[in-house]
Amino acid sequence: MPRISGVNLPLDKKIEVALTYIFGIGKTTANKILKSTKINPNTKSKDLTENDVEKIKAEIEKNYKVEGGLKAEIGANIKRLKDTGCWRGLRHSKNLPTRGQRTRSNARTKRGRKVTMATSKKVVSEKT
Repeated sequence: MPRISGVNLPLDKKIEVALTYIFGIGKTTANKILKSTKINPNTKSKDLTENDVEKIKAEIEKNYKVEGGLKAEIGANIKRLKDTGCWRGLRHSKNLPTRGQRTRSNARTKRGRKVTMATSKKVVSEKT
């Protein structure tokens, strides 16, 4: 089982798809990596030689930020936004959408489960 950047790649998938299991590598980036290392994208990951795996590892380490390093950078960027007190930072700290989406009727993923607020009953005064 090929292990690249701390991720075990699935054996039964094409290497083009298997590389996308690494955080920070999508389909386009995977194709760029395979083109620069001259590996056929249709090769199954179980059919890769040790030399091919080493080529891919070297290419990723040399040119791309993936997994832990990328997650640390993203976390540092969010922390910087919070520390400066900008709008996006405030939205991050309040755990709300940061890119201008509406929150009155949507944003359930960010805001969590719907909480029903208790309403006070109106007292109807009777006329006598």
